[in-house]
Amino acid sequence: MPELPDVTVYVEAVRERTRGHPIEKVRLGSVFLLRTAEPPVTAVEGRVVTEVRRIGKRVAIGVEGGCWLVLHLMIAGRLHWSALARTGKRPKTDGRRILASVDFPHGSLYLTEAGTQKRASLHMASGEDGLAALDPGGIDVLTCGLAEFSAMLTRENHTLKRALTDPHNFSGIGNAYSDEILHRACLSPILQTHRMTSEETGRLFDATRETLIDWVDRLRKEANGGFPEGVTAFREGMAVHGRFGQPCPRCGAKVQRIRYAANETNYCARCQTGGRVLADRALSRLLGKDWPRTLD
Repeated sequence: MPELPDVTVYVEAVRERTRGHPIEKVRLGSVFLLRTAEPPVTAVEGRVVTEVRRIGKRVAIGVEGGCWLVLHLMIAGRLHWSALARTGKRPKTDGRRILASVDFPHGSLYLTEAGTQKRASLHMASGEDGLAALDPGGIDVLTCGLAEFSAMLTRENHTLKRALTDPHNFSGIGNAYSDEILHRACLSPILQTHRMTSEETGRLFDATRETLIDWVDRLRKEANGGFPEGVTAFREGMAVHGRFGQPCPRCGAKVQRIRYAANETNYCARCQTGGRVLADRALSRLLGKDWPRTLD
């Protein structure tokens, strides 16, 4: 799922190409994509884009008059830009791969979604109140201070992994970048937030900001002024996420994992858990007493 760094670069690319231009038409290839009835999608047609912003993991496109078109890409959704060729051909919204297209005089912003489980969504909102209703409410870690971060982190007692990825706590952090943040901070994904020291909280705050800023910069450079393509949760250069069994770039120990449902947490036992191998819910139950407790 695209997270804060990916969505930030998406927003910048969409803003550059659409702000100041009128939306000619919104074409939907799937009736299941649209999740709201009011206002209708036609409400943005003929109106000029005035603002594009990030709302959590969503891309929000605002037009004159205060109407918003809000896209949530979920796991497999991706945005693309197609400049209008001389032939005048637009992307075909077939409902299988291309689910929607927002057409401008000079090109089209279109949404694709791989796989059979179509989870991406389009919401329409009216005014700032309507937009706020779609915001889970998590704080922006790039603009908040340490005190606000600490208060949000410890308002309930959860594991660090859960606390970081809860959109009601922090805006835009998901499975991939939470792994990278915790590795940079040298903290266990299962450490309880109410058991953290002030030093650990400060370390996590710094690691969160540094990791997200670092990846926003990397993705901007990768796009190099073009529209970002190849957005993925598994990127070359990540320290632990998606790197199970590979060496930790800091200490060389093999990256470990915890699997649950369709998700996976990756971590370095030597750097983050004092050498302790955390129980993998499925495999550790199967192996029982044979499950290794430490790297040794």
